Amino acid sequence: MISIPQISLAVTQSSDPGTLNSALQMLILLTILSLAPSIIILFTSFTRIIIVLGFIRNALSTQQTPPTQVLVGIALFLTFLVMAPVAEKSYNEGIKPYTEGKITQELAIQRGMAPVREFMFKQTRKKDLLLFVRYAKLKPLNKEDIPTHILVASFVISELKTAFQMGFVLFIPFLIIDIVIASVLMSMGMMMLPPVMISLPFKILLFLLVDGWNLIVRSLLASFG
Repeated sequence: MISIPQISLAVTQSSDPGTLNSALQMLILLTILSLAPSIIILFTSFTRIIIVLGFIRNALSTQQTPPTQVLVGIALFLTFLVMAPVAEKSYNEGIKPYTEGKITQELAIQRGMAPVREFMFKQTRKKDLLLFVRYAKLKPLNKEDIPTHILVASFVISELKTAFQMGFVLFIPFLIIDIVIASVLMSMGMMMLPPVMISLPFKILLFLLVDGWNLIVRSLLASFG
């Protein structure tokens, strides 16, 4: 006969504190993995990049071209490129010494977060940071006194403003093309013809002439410099 393995899930008592510690570490690890998408969005350059790419697609009026999956993929790889020095510094100062047993877990978290906080402070406007500091009724003496959750909230709204500013600048030349095409069609009495149908080829032509993707990616990377 073929024996069928029996799987049972049960909660038992243990007198070994190490067992509880391992279980808590596994729970924390699973929690971090479930929050990984939010961490990527809120702690990195992903937000600014994906919003700008979305703006350029809307400005071109190409509907779903490029597809959303392509834009997200581009945004992810650009995010990895921008955050690579930060991740490397965080690994060398926090994770690597901890895995080698040279520092404690608390010190590893503190050192590992330091490069990430430095990156967020560099990209965060003082006005946004002051908004959340005042709301939390804090009186920090230096950057180290500002909690990470306050910094993250300030960083996100600063990224949103920067992305919308870049998106507005991208919209202007394409908006001018739409206005010119609409004016020409109205002067010719062709009011029933959608202006977007005529302006789309001119937008794509302009985008190709200025090497749009290279220009956008270069501007995005330079904005984090």
